Amino acid sequence: MNCLNRVAVVGASAAGLAAAETLRRQGYEGTITVIGDEPLLPYDRPPLSKEILSGSWGADRLPLRPESDLEAMRLNLRLGLAATGLDLAGRTVSLADGSEVGFDGLVLATGVRPRRLPGERAHVLRTLDDALALRDRIRPGRHLVVVGAGFLGAEAAAVARSLGARVTLLEPASVPLAHTVGEDVGRVLSSLHGDHGVDLRTGVTVAEVVPGGVRLGDGSVLKADEVLVAIGSLPNTEWLEGSGLTVGDGLVCDEFSAAAPGVYGAGDVASWHNPLFGTRMRIEHRTNAAEQGVAAARNLLNPQARKPFAPVPYFWSDQYGMKIQAYGYLRGHDEATVVEGDLASRRFVTAYRSRDRLTGVLAVGMPPKAIRAWRQSVALRVAWRDVVSAARAA
Repeated sequence: MNCLNRVAVVGASAAGLAAAETLRRQGYEGTITVIGDEPLLPYDRPPLSKEILSGSWGADRLPLRPESDLEAMRLNLRLGLAATGLDLAGRTVSLADGSEVGFDGLVLATGVRPRRLPGERAHVLRTLDDALALRDRIRPGRHLVVVGAGFLGAEAAAVARSLGARVTLLEPASVPLAHTVGEDVGRVLSSLHGDHGVDLRTGVTVAEVVPGGVRLGDGSVLKADEVLVAIGSLPNTEWLEGSGLTVGDGLVCDEFSAAAPGVYGAGDVASWHNPLFGTRMRIEHRTNAAEQGVAAARNLLNPQARKPFAPVPYFWSDQYGMKIQAYGYLRGHDEATVVEGDLASRRFVTAYRSRDRLTGVLAVGMPPKAIRAWRQSVALRVAWRDVVSAARAA
């Protein structure tokens, strides 16, 4: 086992906590300092746009671990303090209060922050405070404009409708999510909004947020009581400027999730080469965050026996009571075809091809076992011709 006396984990959410837990489970007895810019104990984020926003959960259900579990791990928690700089040569992380944390090994799991629009400050949805602030403003009869019809915006729109709000969902693309799931599946998911009374407007750009609404790309103003901006995220890497680490669309890591000797990335901020798919990816999903936190900690502790981080990514979404699940890497696919069920019934599994291989599957309205059966095929990179043949036979 590598000789480490001090490990610093920057980022106190799913990836960072998974790294810290793994260090202890692997027998590491040294100091673990976990740094987080929020003052709260590590908590789960997917429920923010669903259970917390709807009010079906209280904030007390969000913590990833009870406080007693964190105490048992003997973590040095530095919460409510953002990391502001990294000195690789001196092996120190600088914090917002002027203090420094020394390390022998480092896991960077600083996540992402929401993209914003010019103009008036609008709602975003990334933290517990964000979710509570928006929840307090959604009431029957009030008009919410959601900018961005990706999964986050769609989930928030669905919850707002369930609470009786009037919702307008704005999307610049002609078909929401087409760049990820394909146009046919994108149209199916879009039709859900219309069935539930959401005014979905595609091909619409938003220039800025103005008092009482948003100014559209054509200069007109769409009035609203509240505005939620859900147009994607930016990786939190600015504080690494001048550190010597490579940043692009995230912290650039190799197939082991390493950004430099003794320095690993994990979670939403990490851009790493996934050898299973032969491409660089940055995944903003809860399951990947935890899995990469585990992998980063293991490789940090055992540099002579490192293993590539080569997962089959998984994500899910809940909209209007319908479960959407996917395994694999869907972006940039060359073809998508339904292999189970049918689009018209909104109960189907779609398979995705990149070159001559199966690289992903997505299920809508299907039982979990329907898509789990496909996960192994994605992991084995099954030849596309075999996928099509099996689908035809079925």
